[in-house]
Amino acid sequence: MTRFAFSIHARDGKARTGKIAMLRGDIRTPAFMPVGTAATVKAMKVEDVRATGADIILGNTYHLMLRPGAERVARLGGLHKFMGWDRPILTDSGGYQVMSLSDLRKITEEGVSFRSHLDGSKHMLTPERSMEIQRLLGSDIVMAFDECPRADQPRDIIAQSMEMSMRWAQRSREGFDSGEDHASRAALFGIQQGALDEDLRGISAQKLAEIGFDGYAIGGLAVGEGQEAMFATLDFAPDQLPDDRPRYLMGVGKPDDLVGAVERGVDMFDCVLPSRSGRNGQAFTWNGPLNIRNAKFAEDTDPLDDRCSCSTCGKYSRAYLHHLVRAGEILGAMLMTEHNLSFYQQLMQGMRDAIGAGRFASFATDFRRDYLSK
Repeated sequence: MTRFAFSIHARDGKARTGKIAMLRGDIRTPAFMPVGTAATVKAMKVEDVRATGADIILGNTYHLMLRPGAERVARLGGLHKFMGWDRPILTDSGGYQVMSLSDLRKITEEGVSFRSHLDGSKHMLTPERSMEIQRLLGSDIVMAFDECPRADQPRDIIAQSMEMSMRWAQRSREGFDSGEDHASRAALFGIQQGALDEDLRGISAQKLAEIGFDGYAIGGLAVGEGQEAMFATLDFAPDQLPDDRPRYLMGVGKPDDLVGAVERGVDMFDCVLPSRSGRNGQAFTWNGPLNIRNAKFAEDTDPLDDRCSCSTCGKYSRAYLHHLVRAGEILGAMLMTEHNLSFYQQLMQGMRDAIGAGRFASFATDFRRDYLSK
């Protein structure tokens, strides 16, 4: 079996559905990847994550390099064995997390020097070191190292950042290829930058395509610009990337973000929102989000969502979940997270089915009518 192959099975407008075939299993697209920042999807066992319908999860290079350490994970057999997940894992490059340490890092052409948020220890992350860490973790989909500037920066600053990210992309390609054994089993994705600027994103896409990657991510969105500006950028950004490769929108998003992005040609997503919101008492449903902490749910015997097939909705009432969350019980976070991750996977399956049947436009219209009605 090939290490990586992407096939498009159906198109409906710009939306597409297909499959990424990898050594550790197939990934159905459009795909949503639950975030397992520190080798765990918070409040979930890996078998329960798989039961929601997830084909792939995301691990975080920055957090794992600091604790427990990439070399330690490698000595223990790699990230898959370490956490008990036997399907594909995508690891981010660490760039976004390091860039967010505005008071603790310094950017140069070489890379980013920073202090750990855990203990203040000094570290240096370069494209080559990012590739090495992701190799040690045993990642299936490796992300190129990049810088993610704020969209409200002056255009010349964004342009300079994008150009440096493209130089880092070339170094990431070379660093990835130098790990021959890992490169024979894994895939490498490049990351388009350029904030909200169509010309800069076009230049970035061209440079990435010239280097050559297995897939292409759209970076620099969902960083505070708002949905309208994000969608306006997605009206052109996916079309600038190679059509025969997966397109991954990083860090997105709310359910209506996912539908709008698929509508514009995106294939892959990740976001902490469903798990983080679940731990904080927010449930996503086909009729919109609800806050289970609200007093009106204290004696509500309905499930969170009567259209959801997850075990939380099949067994527990809103009243019970309200009690668990208000009481701070761990089970509340577990059940709410299970529901949210299940809902996201059901949404992805619904979109895949609708694209395959040539009715995605009506699916999107019906979804928005119900989800945004409140």
